[in-house]
Amino acid sequence: MSKSETPAWGDIPKESGAALPDSEFEFRVHPGRCIVVVTFGKRLTIEDIGKYVEELRFHRAFRPAFSEIVDLREVEALDLQAEDFLKLADQVDPFSLEAKRAFVVRTAVQKHAARMHKILLSSRNIGIFESFQEAEAWICGSPFQ
Repeated sequence: MSKSETPAWGDIPKESGAALPDSEFEFRVHPGRCIVVVTFGKRLTIEDIGKYVEELRFHRAFRPAFSEIVDLREVEALDLQAEDFLKLADQVDPFSLEAKRAFVVRTAVQKHAARMHKILLSSRNIGIFESFQEAEAWICGSPFQ
């Protein structure tokens, strides 16, 4: 499939969430690009991440080798403790170690959370970016149309 035939992100149907109030999220699986994009709302907890992972694992098109873009820019309250980061890295994470992961952040707290995940996974396949376009370019080699 050529890029001109590939739908833009806005054309991909939502899988969960709505306007992302408080601890909501939405994710989209794009099997043609082998990528998942998740956006979290204003408050992020271990329970929110667990619910996202559970829904993602049951999504018919999801594969652990897919890449992921995690958009944290709307998160204002990050309610994660040190043991939560360990649990996420060791038990919850549904992606393979080879999967590329891009975190899009706006604040120092968001960046710190992304860095913690990167350190605990000891992965070179995790990047932290300040714009969605930078994350896309890193994951795919060029931005989507």
